[in-house]
Amino acid sequence: MDIDTDICVVGGGPAGLTLALLLVRSGLRVTVLERSRSLDRAYRGEILQPGGQALLDELGVLGPARAHGAVEHDRFLLEEHGRVLIDGDYRRLPGPYNCLLSLPQRHLLTELLAACERHEGFRQFAGTKATALIEEGGFVRGVVAGGAGGSPDRVVRARCVVAADGRFSKVRSLAGIGYRRQELFSQDVLWFRLSAPPRTDTRRPCDVRVFRAGGNPVLSYRSVPEALQLGWTLPHGGFRKLADRGIGHIVDQLVDAAPEYADLIRQEITGFGDVSLLDVFSGSAEHWVRDGLLLIGDAAHTHSPIGAQGINLAVRDAVAAHPVLVEAVRGGDAGAARLAPYERQRRPEVERITRIQQVQSRMMLSTGRISSTVRPRAAALVSRTPLYGAMLRRIAFGTAPVRLRADLLAGAGR
Repeated sequence: MDIDTDICVVGGGPAGLTLALLLVRSGLRVTVLERSRSLDRAYRGEILQPGGQALLDELGVLGPARAHGAVEHDRFLLEEHGRVLIDGDYRRLPGPYNCLLSLPQRHLLTELLAACERHEGFRQFAGTKATALIEEGGFVRGVVAGGAGGSPDRVVRARCVVAADGRFSKVRSLAGIGYRRQELFSQDVLWFRLSAPPRTDTRRPCDVRVFRAGGNPVLSYRSVPEALQLGWTLPHGGFRKLADRGIGHIVDQLVDAAPEYADLIRQEITGFGDVSLLDVFSGSAEHWVRDGLLLIGDAAHTHSPIGAQGINLAVRDAVAAHPVLVEAVRGGDAGAARLAPYERQRRPEVERITRIQQVQSRMMLSTGRISSTVRPRAAALVSRTPLYGAMLRRIAFGTAPVRLRADLLAGAGR
């Protein structure tokens, strides 16, 4: 089955669907290939910074997504044995997006997909993965996509292909684009969810916390529906030794690290299926564009969960790529030179955010005897200076302006 389209987006996550919506609203034909069959799948990142919230609201999807359930967080806290070292108060930032927003990806993707499907030029094939690129004279002209269960391949011919298929991008690999993995972070994160009682006093601040209470640092925040999301940091590559001693040993370690949740941990973490390990690393593709191909989101650059930048940067990538792709299709030229302004705009900010995350990781997650004592206290001192306020604004709103090109969108309706 052959399909002809303007843009083929591989990957139906936040980056891919945000870009698809922008492009289809600009009158382009867009085909999205998503390997998962449904939105009912496991997700990790779900916290949105203010900058990402503003862009999604401008697209008209933030409000409907929030209506499915979301949690506003007033502050980011770094705590050590109950003492607050850093109090990052988002409510002091300019509104209306002056909070961290815990928004399940499923809710966001549901609304992005629904908005895309309101346009005739859009189609998505779920349960479909890229198996090969169509190339002519070194120019990417489309994708060969295979379905599950032995279904016949689809050939999707496109003016340009967009790789939005994550940190282990198949399209990036098929295109022969190198990837520089950087071990800037010395931790992995073991994610797990616990039940949370309903909030009865909404006057009290709701916080995203990194705390140290006895073991390695723990990240925690309230999610929906009535859940706590926790991430236990451990030395990079150290999970295997723990796993060899069984889930009971891991539970004991989690209780030491997060004693305030001890009863819930013992009740609800009963097997390895209740935890999920994230290999934390950063990295960047050597090139984000080539003839007929553009990379966005994690396919282009990978980040630590510290600082909640994954979805934020993915949405900003999509907004920046939008006018470049519209002009490429309308001008009949999707060569690397025509696509290059996207990479020139986005790479500097991504590199700055990576450096900020590296500083955050060293300050908050150090585990050595000396560094775990000195660095958090140094962070506490920095947090009381104007430098921290400037850094918080950069974390929240980005280090460079990214503006949605509303003039390229057809009509005023959403």
